[in-house]
Amino acid sequence: MDYRWPNLQTLALLVAIVEEGSLGAGARKVGMAQPNASRAIAELEVEMKTELLVRHPRGSHPTTAGLALVEHSRELLQSAQDFTAWVTESRTEQPLKLHIGASMTIAETLLPSWIATMRMRFPDSRVDVSVMNSSQVVEAVQQGQLQLGFIETPHVPVRLNARVVQEDKLIVVISPNHKWASRTGKISLQELSETPLIVREPGSGTREALQELLGDYDSVEPIQVLNSNAAVRVVVEAGAGPAVLGELALRDHLALGRLLSVPFEGSGVTRPLTAVWSGPRRLPVLAAELVAIASSHI
Repeated sequence: MDYRWPNLQTLALLVAIVEEGSLGAGARKVGMAQPNASRAIAELEVEMKTELLVRHPRGSHPTTAGLALVEHSRELLQSAQDFTAWVTESRTEQPLKLHIGASMTIAETLLPSWIATMRMRFPDSRVDVSVMNSSQVVEAVQQGQLQLGFIETPHVPVRLNARVVQEDKLIVVISPNHKWASRTGKISLQELSETPLIVREPGSGTREALQELLGDYDSVEPIQVLNSNAAVRVVVEAGAGPAVLGELALRDHLALGRLLSVPFEGSGVTRPLTAVWSGPRRLPVLAAELVAIASSHI
């Protein structure tokens, strides 16, 4: 095989020229003298056996082949940056610390076992957890306050890296004394939207999943708005009304018969549980391990 690996500096130069609009401006952006830049592009065109740039007195514009190469080059350069960041981190001796955020359902039901498993693999690791709703986790990750977040909302900002690690089924839940306990058949989404519900606060993944479920209907005002799954369970159990929560937050109470699940037209609807982070796509070692554990645990 006589093909040589691509010169990353030359590819970075080509991308800079296309982005800046001229060879001179592109060369300055990557810190290269213009004669050297011109020679590097010429050598790349010889190697690619095609013209990549059309030179004009007012600037340089990519050919079709040049534009295609730029798109592939961006992906390769990003991967190289991620790799460099990983190598730098691996060489730096630092305590295995991780500050993460988790939405309430995940923090209450899944995260403890994930962290326990990770500590078996990394006994010296330390994980600090902030428990908040999904929108707060997203905001803290965006601002660099958290290295990693776990959220329940189906909507993830496009500028964050994201990986779905689990799914959670939505359930309509009532007290054993509620009037729906004896009914047969499924509750329609129309009827559900017309029923005052006990709901989580705006910004929670559970609330957003409910709004998406009933998005085609005009929903009545809720009976009560509460800021934790535990509070919702208590009020539902007291007979105040029905609620829609994720199955993970209800398993123990359903098993004990303290709450009942009622079939509805959306039965089987799930919401994603997603890991989110900012910066390079390649996660630091400890964060990557936690995401891998989260994805593999049932």
